[in-house]
Amino acid sequence: MEFATENWWMSGCIFYFNQKPSSMYVVCMEPGEALRLTLEGREKLAADHHKMEHFFRVKLTNGYTAPQQRLISLLSNNPKQRYAEFAALYVDLMQKIPEKYIAEYLGVSRETLGGMCFSV
Repeated sequence: MEFATENWWMSGCIFYFNQKPSSMYVVCMEPGEALRLTLEGREKLAADHHKMEHFFRVKLTNGYTAPQQRLISLLSNNPKQRYAEFAALYVDLMQKIPEKYIAEYLGVSRETLGGMCFSV
């Protein structure tokens, strides 16, 4: 669904706000830190601290727009264009992410991805 770089946040908002078990999971490709915040804890922090409410709103907005941008790209752009967008967005990750995951994210086969990597 998405990649996250250093200092980014990920969550399954649909599951989180609906308080349902998630059907998604996170794969960590490098050591990282996972934090857990209940919806009740989030609401209390936001109610007690205006800066936290603002922080959560910004994170939620970013988390909401990124998947929509990806969907628009999948529907509107050809594989080369999607690869170029990915490479521009995830400059630091390009050499770290296995081709398998990049191909899945772009909606192409590994063979197609291999042909694009050097011709963009």
